[in-house]
Amino acid sequence: MSVLTKQAPGAAAALGAGAPGRPSRGTPRRKNQRSGYLFLLPWFLGMLFTIIPFFASLYLAFTDYNLFMEPNFVGLANFQAMAGDPRLWQSLKVTFIYTFVSVPISLAVALAIALVLNRGLQGLAIYRSVYYLPSLLGGSVAIVMLWRYIFGNDGIVNGFLSLFGIQGPAWVTDPDFSLSTLIVLNVWTFGSPMVIFLAGLRQVPTMYYEAASIDGASRWRQFRSITIPLISPIIFFNLIMQLIGSFQTFTQGYVMSGGTGGPADSTLFYNLYLYQKGFTEFEMGYASAMAWLLLMIIAIFTAVNFIASKFWVFYDN
Repeated sequence: MSVLTKQAPGAAAALGAGAPGRPSRGTPRRKNQRSGYLFLLPWFLGMLFTIIPFFASLYLAFTDYNLFMEPNFVGLANFQAMAGDPRLWQSLKVTFIYTFVSVPISLAVALAIALVLNRGLQGLAIYRSVYYLPSLLGGSVAIVMLWRYIFGNDGIVNGFLSLFGIQGPAWVTDPDFSLSTLIVLNVWTFGSPMVIFLAGLRQVPTMYYEAASIDGASRWRQFRSITIPLISPIIFFNLIMQLIGSFQTFTQGYVMSGGTGGPADSTLFYNLYLYQKGFTEFEMGYASAMAWLLLMIIAIFTAVNFIASKFWVFYDN
C-alpha cells in the first residue's frame, strides 16, 4: 500500500502534466473556429438585410399594398390576377425566348473560344482579358446605349450592310428584331463562362489525348469522348449560372426600350414588367407575387437541370 501510495502522486503528476497538453491541442482549433466565425460575420449581418425582405415580400404577395396604405390581406387574389394578365404572359414569353436562345449560343461560343485559347497562344493573358471585358460591361447602361447606337437606323450595322447594297431594318424599333439585338448582346458577353471553361480545359490530363491519338482517334472524337465528359461539371455550372442570370435580365430591356418594354412589348422582360408594376403603378402586392413566381420558375428549371445532370455530367473521383 505504501508503494502504491508513493506512486500515486507521480502518476497524478504525470496525468497532471499531460492534462494541460490536451487543451493546448484544442486551443488552436478553437482559435481557428473563432477566426472563421469572424470572417463569416459580415455574411451573417448581410443575411439580416435579406431574410427580413424575403419574408416581407412573401407576406405582401397575399396583400393589396401600394406603399401609401396599410397592406390589406387579399389571399390568392394577386396570383389569380396574374393568370389573366396578358402582359405578364408576354413578359414570360420574351424572357423564355431570350433565355433559351441566348444561353446555349453563349455557352457554345464561350467553349469554342476557350478551346482556341487553350492551344497555348502567345499573349494568352491579353486575349483572356480582352474576351472577359465584355462580361464586366455587358449589363451596364453605357454598353446598352452603345448597343442601341450600333443597331440604330443609321448605326454601324446598317452602315456596313449598305456597303453591299442592303437596306438594314430598324433593329431597335422593329418588334421583329429588337429582342434579337439583346440576344446578340448577351452572347457577346461570353467572357465569364469562357474563363471558367478555359480553367477546366487546363485540368484535363494530356495523357488521355495522347492515348487517343495513338489509337487513331480524330480531333472531333477526342473532343466528344474526352473533352466534353471531363469538363461536363464545368458546362453544368456555367449552364446553371447563365440560366439564372438570363431569367433576371432587366437593365438591357429597360435601357433599350426606355423602360416601356417596347416596341410592342417585344423587349418586355419579366423583371422589367415586375419593376413597372411595383415602382410605376405602385402595386407592391402584385409585384411581390410576381417575384415569388419568378423564384419558383428559377427553382423548377434549376431542379430539372440537377436531376438531368445525373445522365450527362461526369465526375471523375
